[in-house]
Amino acid sequence: MEKHTIVLMQPKPDKTSRTFKDYDSVDKAIDGVCAEFERRLRELNPQLRSITYDIGDLYSWIDNMPDLSALVFEAQLQAYVPCGKEWIKKKAFTHLRRMADQAR
Repeated sequence: MEKHTIVLMQPKPDKTSRTFKDYDSVDKAIDGVCAEFERRLRELNPQLRSITYDIGDLYSWIDNMPDLSALVFEAQLQAYVPCGKEWIKKKAFTHLRRMADQAR
């Protein structure tokens, strides 16, 4: 079941860096978080043709972000349920593992 998900992000200490993105599903939201991390890696390493990272690098980026959370719509409650960094890391691990399995 697809659950509308809003990702709230503050990538810098400055509160004016706060932003949000909404997605049609949790999977798409987690894919968006990973894509944001990959975009940041490309910014920091413009000379590299390909970027590789492991789950620890992603976790570190998430942990060091001043604010990162998600709001997931639960139809039974007719409300958004807040989910923090640990939930995002668990979902990212599952998401990346699934992608790796599909690539084999």
